Amino acid sequence: MTISLEVKLLNQHATLPTKANPSDAGLDIYADDIHEIPAWGSRLVSTGIMVNIPKGWCGIIKSRSGLAAKESLEVGAGVIDSGYVGELKVLLRNNSHKIKWVNEGDRIAQMLLVPVPEVSVVKVKEFTEVEGERGMGGFGSSGV
Repeated sequence: MTISLEVKLLNQHATLPTKANPSDAGLDIYADDIHEIPAWGSRLVSTGIMVNIPKGWCGIIKSRSGLAAKESLEVGAGVIDSGYVGELKVLLRNNSHKIKWVNEGDRIAQMLLVPVPEVSVVKVKEFTEVEGERGMGGFGSSGV
C-alpha cells in the first residue's frame, strides 16, 4: 500500500522527510535551525515543514535510536492528527547532565504514518467478552 504525504517547506533551511532505506518504517525528520537543549530539559525544535496527513491516518513522532543512545536526546509528545496542518515541531528531551545542540539539517526524529480506525465508545456496566488471559492483572502480572 502506498499513500501520499504532502509536505510544504516553510523556509530555505527546511528539508523534506526522507527514508535512509526503502524498507524503513519511519521518515527521518530534520531540524531547520540551531537549537540549544538544556541539561535535563526539553525544547520544541522547529522543522520548517508542514505535513498534510491523509484522513484516516496519523503521524507518530518517535525518537531516533542512535540519537537516543548516543546523545540522550529523546522525543516527548508525538501524535500528529490528520487535521493538523501547522508547522511540525519536535519536542526533544535531553536526558543528560550536558547541554546538547541540534544543528540545521540534523535528523532529530522519525515519523511513522499509522492508519487510524473510526472508533465508537460504548459505555457498559460489564464487558460482554474479555479477550486475552490477563484479566485485571497490572504491571508485572505476566512476569518480569
